[in-house]
Amino acid sequence: MLDIAGVPRSTFFYHQSRMGRPDPHGDLKSAIREQFERAKGRYGHRRIHRELINAGWQVAKKTVLKLMGELGLACQVRRKRRWHSYRGDVGTVAPNILHRNFNADAPNQKWVTDVTEFAIGDDKIYLSPVMDLFGLFSNQGVAV
Repeated sequence: MLDIAGVPRSTFFYHQSRMGRPDPHGDLKSAIREQFERAKGRYGHRRIHRELINAGWQVAKKTVLKLMGELGLACQVRRKRRWHSYRGDVGTVAPNILHRNFNADAPNQKWVTDVTEFAIGDDKIYLSPVMDLFGLFSNQGVAV
C-alpha cells in the first residue's frame, strides 16, 4: 500500500508514532477556548493574545491566531452595512404648499411630517412624527 501511495515506510511509521503523543499545545488550546468563551465570542486573536499574556502565558500572537483557526474560533465582526437608497419607481412628489412659510395663525392649519428609517437587527422600523406648526414659531418671533 505504501508503494502504491508513494509514501516511504519511515514517513508512515513517523506519523503513526505521533498519533499516540499528547498535544503539545493542549493546555494553551484550553486557555484560548476559555478566554474566548469568557468574552462570549467577541474577542479576536489580538485581544485573546493580550488576555493570555496578562494571565502569565508566554505565547506569540501568530501562534494564538493559528490555534484559534484550528479550534474554529472566530469573533463575530459587526460591520456597518452600506446605505442604499431605494432606486425603484419614484412616486408623485407632493406640491410645495407652504413655500417656507412655517407660521400658523390657528391650530390644525399646517401640519408637517417626515419619515425616518431605523435598522434594528435585521428589521427596519419607520418613524413618522406629525407636528402642528401652530405656536411653534409665532411666540418666539423666529422667521425661517
